[in-house]
Amino acid sequence: MAQQPHPSENVDTPQGLAFAVTAYLLWGFLPLYMKTIAHIPPVEVVAHRVIWSVPVAGLLLIALGRTRDLKAALRNPKMLGMACLTAALISINWAIFVWAIANDHALDAALGYYINPLFSIALGAVLLRERLTKVQLAAVLLAALGVLVLVLEAGQIPWAALGMMVTWGFYAFFKKSLPIGPNQGFLLEVLILLLPALAYVLWLGAGGGGHFGAPTMDTALLIGAGVVTAVPLLIYANGAKLLRLSTIGILQYIAPTMIFLTAIFVFGEALDRGRMIAFPMIWSALVIYSVPLVRQMRARV
Repeated sequence: MAQQPHPSENVDTPQGLAFAVTAYLLWGFLPLYMKTIAHIPPVEVVAHRVIWSVPVAGLLLIALGRTRDLKAALRNPKMLGMACLTAALISINWAIFVWAIANDHALDAALGYYINPLFSIALGAVLLRERLTKVQLAAVLLAALGVLVLVLEAGQIPWAALGMMVTWGFYAFFKKSLPIGPNQGFLLEVLILLLPALAYVLWLGAGGGGHFGAPTMDTALLIGAGVVTAVPLLIYANGAKLLRLSTIGILQYIAPTMIFLTAIFVFGEALDRGRMIAFPMIWSALVIYSVPLVRQMRARV
């Protein structure tokens, strides 16, 4: 029997691939779920995503016996401060995504996810003084030109796409500074957000403006929002440990591609002239960015 690679080794494993693909497929289908609660304000949806993520993430951590790191983090002011920052960024990212799906801007959500890896490269160059290769620089510039085309054609800035790109990019950037496992980190973030989320939901309920608790599907769907939030993140977190970074870089295009196709063929969003020019430019930028990653993967096989 072949020996299984240790999780710390920089290799791809079948388990890691299965976890990562499952997570990205779930994220790809997420707009279909969010469309069913499009009549509920985004902030209320995000509050319930936080509240109902806590028991899912908490039970998993207890089952894995990994609560010690979480307790240590809660006693560390510096770690708590960083976790507050990442929690704020991820909550804003969720709110923009929910708003985009509810207001027929799913194509902008897909655009934001497509640009994310290139934005992360640019972020590393600016904040960490990482030197860009010529290929990376070409990819970033081509994507920037694609966004410029969108602005010029539409006459307005694609705020949803850029908002998702910036919040997720900085979330990933600061998340790397959290010296805690991904499962523990996610639970720490939703625990930080739990009190304001509960306060907001209770305030809505007291004023008769909330959607939770009514004898409708809304209550079940809001509870489910926490499940569809936590489960893909936790699956991805465990898969990422068993894959090379280059492999994750390629797989991450699954979700925005599914969102793009859903926006056009299910939600009926228009692919206007600006998007018909800009999306191929951004796809080309991603191909330019991905080719070296594929070559590295083949060289290591």
